[in-house]
Amino acid sequence: MPRKRQIQHRLGPQRNPAIDEAVLRATRELLVENGYAGTSIDAIATRAGVGRPAIYRRWPSKAHIVHDAVYPVMESENVSDDLEIAEEIARLTFGAVALFGDAAAREAVPGLMSEGRSDPELRQTLVTDQIEVIREQLGERIARGVESGEVREGVDPDTLLDIIAGASIFAQSARDVQDQERLSSTLVDLLLHGLLPR
Repeated sequence: MPRKRQIQHRLGPQRNPAIDEAVLRATRELLVENGYAGTSIDAIATRAGVGRPAIYRRWPSKAHIVHDAVYPVMESENVSDDLEIAEEIARLTFGAVALFGDAAAREAVPGLMSEGRSDPELRQTLVTDQIEVIREQLGERIARGVESGEVREGVDPDTLLDIIAGASIFAQSARDVQDQERLSSTLVDLLLHGLLPR
């Protein structure tokens, strides 16, 4: 079984959950209404009915608030041995499409990616550290799949995860694809069966 990793909740101890949720809810609403560039900390504070100091005590920047508003906290295993590898890839793909296809996430992801490109420390905190647990678990699952004959040798888990997340983001944030069921199904088909006829 993949090694479980305990991840402390981002909101930390001794926090008023009502303020946290008001800020995150306001952020999601503003992202949908105004996009990433049009969502400011001042606007978030006004919509949430809190002061700027209350926000800065909780989050160091707008990017951190937006990240917490659109991404769930990972608290348990994300890759399972209970499913066949094909079912597991389908589950991960449908989950990624749903996550990145949320209305707030469609607006947030391009902005977060842009800020991360210019700030390596921010990218490490918001992207690399968050996804590392999934990459590790997927790598272990693929290795076991190779041993059992489920997966051919040479499959790179990083590239596989890049394809799942990248296609989900590009299709929904850039092309504005709305049919998530079809997007997920066709992506799974391509991932599992490839392009060339056998």
